[in-house]
Amino acid sequence: MSAPVLPGVLADLAPLLDHWGYAAVGGLLFLEDFGIPVPGETVLIAAAVYAGAGQLNIVAVGVIALLAAILGDNVGYAIGRFGGHRLVTRFGRYVLLTPARVARAEAFFNRHGGKIITVARFIEGLRQANGIIAGLSEMPWRRFLAFNALGATLWVGTWATLGYLAGNHIGTLYPAVQRYELYLLAAAVAVLAAVTAHHVLRRHSARTTQPSSAPDGPDTPAR
Repeated sequence: MSAPVLPGVLADLAPLLDHWGYAAVGGLLFLEDFGIPVPGETVLIAAAVYAGAGQLNIVAVGVIALLAAILGDNVGYAIGRFGGHRLVTRFGRYVLLTPARVARAEAFFNRHGGKIITVARFIEGLRQANGIIAGLSEMPWRRFLAFNALGATLWVGTWATLGYLAGNHIGTLYPAVQRYELYLLAAAVAVLAAVTAHHVLRRHSARTTQPSSAPDGPDTPAR
């Protein structure tokens, strides 16, 4: 069975998969997950499509992708934990981690912790900085490892399954995905805005209903 013709941005990765196969999947995912701007997610999808067309083994793709994703994030965690802000400030701009962006992400991370580690895989930008920010925030490594492994399993499982099911039908499905991705993005933004608004309103309501902690002043003596 011949390799499927990959459409759009996936086509740029066909030569890498044809020549390097599983090594391309593991290498690019590993590099992406500690901040190097390479197409890790795209190569995972392309490799899963190849597997669906019989060119690669989907179990091997999934296992290699999972290990590379976890190891890459742990390298990022070590960079953040042991290199600290000094290293990120000095070299972060080369991987799009400006001090202002890191500060915003770290503040958000400190509020939401493990939940962010789990869903960060699905968010472009946060996926690459996930481990580094966890290290900067000094999250305990075992806790990071557990949430990171959970997020990686969900992420790899999602894209590997979708790509595998697409297989030789990717040429038909890809235009439909492009056609509706704007609507999906708008829906995702709307959901995120609704969740954020609900969180802000709940915090505001909690603050306004708290009794005042200021001590009562002395009674004014009667004249």
